[in-house]
Amino acid sequence: MIHLAKRVIRQTINDKRSVMMILVAPLLILTLVYFLLGDSGYVPTIGIDKNTIPSSLVTALEEQDLIVVDVKNHDSQYPKDYLKDHNDVDAILTLSKSSDMTITMYEPSTKGAKAVSEIQTAMASLNHSAQVNMSYVYGTKDQSSFDSLGYVFLALFSFFLVFIISGMALVRERSGGTLERLLMTPIKRGEVILGYTVGYCVFAVVQAILIVLYSIYVLQLSSVGNIGWILLVMVLLAVTAVSFGATISIFASSELQVVQMIPFTIIPQVFFSGLIPLDMIPYQLENLCYIMPIYYGAAAIKGVMVYGDGFLQIWGYILGLIVYAFILYVINTQALKKFRKL
Repeated sequence: MIHLAKRVIRQTINDKRSVMMILVAPLLILTLVYFLLGDSGYVPTIGIDKNTIPSSLVTALEEQDLIVVDVKNHDSQYPKDYLKDHNDVDAILTLSKSSDMTITMYEPSTKGAKAVSEIQTAMASLNHSAQVNMSYVYGTKDQSSFDSLGYVFLALFSFFLVFIISGMALVRERSGGTLERLLMTPIKRGEVILGYTVGYCVFAVVQAILIVLYSIYVLQLSSVGNIGWILLVMVLLAVTAVSFGATISIFASSELQVVQMIPFTIIPQVFFSGLIPLDMIPYQLENLCYIMPIYYGAAAIKGVMVYGDGFLQIWGYILGLIVYAFILYVINTQALKKFRKL
């Protein structure tokens, strides 16, 4: 038993990837979580019509951790339209003729919740007894967490599962000598990559259709946009996942090593998929989202499902996925040179 344990320890120590996953990966992930979920210092912005809100309440709001902007009377009467045109404002506070307060937010979110908390604190300091109603441009206060974050899981499942299957399969092709024999033929390196990509994308398309239809029609995940755009984004995300898996497999010599790279390649992307509002990420780390393929897919899916966006609103995210997939295709094609020399 002792000899076996010693052999396992020696093998693990000699495997640098295993050591990194056991000792370094948890520290890196915890550090990332600390920066992303720590005190962001985010200060919500609320809009009020100072001519209709009692001056005592205005003063109390300005004393809170809030940025208070004055909204014209006409705009305050149509708070939802105002929020659509002013993404920098988190909530609009209005007072009805019956002295009831209404807080209108763009959608249920962490930013909105923080704004509501500060408003309620200000009202409590005045012993304000007015009833407070919540209103949203998109979504409702009664919607489930699944409805709020369902688009995130569509993107994550589509990307992660295809990435795992394609990455492991390509490593198996190399270790089994299939790729080496294939590269000994006149076939071009670009055709090899395209062949693998198209082959796995057939299953990715089926998976995308199944996931979307099941989520919307069986699990009743709410979607206000055209389902066709969701399917298109899911397919593009799957294509990118195949290319991403191929790139990762270049640096792995076994299926286990592909799994070992997940903490460094997949887990960081989860934090930029929409689970955390980018505005609340401190230290300018939100800019890392532009190198995360899941960000483009999740943002596009959210635009269609939550906001009812069409092509004109999500074309930038679609272009981002296409560019990402093309860059990975070029990298993978160039990387095959070292295998052709074998």
